Amino acid sequence: MSPSTPSAENIRHAEKMAKIKAARDRIMAGKTDSKGLIIVHTGAGKGKSSAGFGMIMRCIAHEMPCAVVQFIKGGWETGERRLIERHFAHLCRFHAMGEGFTWETQDRARDIAAARSGWEVAKALIRDPAIQLVMLDEINIALRYDYLDIAEVTAFLQAEKPPLTHVVLTGRNAKPELIEIADLVTEMSLVKHPFRAGIKAQKGVEF
Repeated sequence: MSPSTPSAENIRHAEKMAKIKAARDRIMAGKTDSKGLIIVHTGAGKGKSSAGFGMIMRCIAHEMPCAVVQFIKGGWETGERRLIERHFAHLCRFHAMGEGFTWETQDRARDIAAARSGWEVAKALIRDPAIQLVMLDEINIALRYDYLDIAEVTAFLQAEKPPLTHVVLTGRNAKPELIEIADLVTEMSLVKHPFRAGIKAQKGVEF
């Protein structure tokens, strides 16, 4: 057999891949790309906000107007915030509305007020048809502690979110009501974390 002659193994592989492609093409023919998604990143593992900011970076790369509203940890000086505000403010609106975790503020009324303010900003951004993706970072924490009413949040997303707008909601312990209405839910599983070995959050990794 000359080097240019396909082997029986390669022929079988090509035939198998052709069948798979045909099946995938049939599946894709019935799909649509014209729906704004409700996306939830939750779970005890690291990477929920990082995944959300990955989507923000994609939007910026495609010159799609987008926005971030940070609940809870809005007081942090993060690399994402610095990058977006310094270089991409024309494409991404960034609102840091939180005042820190509950054990830092130790003031429930203040935490509720900050969450409510963040939610009002979030609603205005989501209603704006020019903004194509809104990330609600750590909103699941505000919902978990009942700083925000889950029924109000889910009702708004179902009734008032423009049909083509994507909304990303991050934070551990996403409520079942939110998971129920979401189009895409990813749970980050914790396998191992350096904090348990006494290592603090690292610049460029956590913030």
